[in-house]
Amino acid sequence: MHNGVALVTGSGSGIGRASALALAADGFRIGVLGYSHDELVATVADVSAANGEAVVLDADIAAEDQMRRAVARLIERFGRLDVVVANAGINGVWAPIDDLTPGEWARTLAVNLTGTYLTIHTTVPHLKAAGGGSIIVVSSINGTRTFTTPGATAYTVTKAGQVAMVQQLALELARHHIRINAVCPGEIDTNIDSNTALRKEDETSIPVIWPEGQVPITGGKPGRSEDVADVIAFLASDKSRHITGSPIWVDGGQGLLR
Repeated sequence: MHNGVALVTGSGSGIGRASALALAADGFRIGVLGYSHDELVATVADVSAANGEAVVLDADIAAEDQMRRAVARLIERFGRLDVVVANAGINGVWAPIDDLTPGEWARTLAVNLTGTYLTIHTTVPHLKAAGGGSIIVVSSINGTRTFTTPGATAYTVTKAGQVAMVQQLALELARHHIRINAVCPGEIDTNIDSNTALRKEDETSIPVIWPEGQVPITGGKPGRSEDVADVIAFLASDKSRHITGSPIWVDGGQGLLR
């Protein structure tokens, strides 16, 4: 059992919630961060019901002042920080490039890419103070293994950018004993589709026929949030002590079909 502290962004639901519960089960005290207060409270209640300890941190990851306040509150509560899971993100608008507006493009980049930067930017000083730690960025197979999602240009760019950020920072942070890796899920049964707006799919979809079902290892069914959370818990642990700068695809082979 660990006695450290982990911050998990977007932990009100889906992969973030599952990750918070998995890390709590490993003994971490959890900072549950996101913008949906009621969902965060529910996650904290679930952690508490499992004899863990967690705190609600209300923040928009794309807002620097909110992130600084949230991280300060976490440190005030628990005194240290050892693990950061940069999970929060949106699908945004998927549309033809000449239909996608600058505002829609900017919003997706602000949340997914700038939000990841701010999450790391505001937490690294505390990881350094703790003598090291682990950062896990939740990317996607989109932009790293596959490029066939209709109209998902902005989303794909952010997911590719996250992996580039991870690989760039792996060397910079190594001297501080901070590891950083990316988890790249495929189709997972979460509610991120509520953050998706799809327009003019017929103009951007690729005219191919996929095998029945997208995920070979599950007979076509989507993966579960827990499938990703277990990998995140591994990357947070000392069992992954020699892994840094690596993308890990958690897609059941889906990306190999595409």
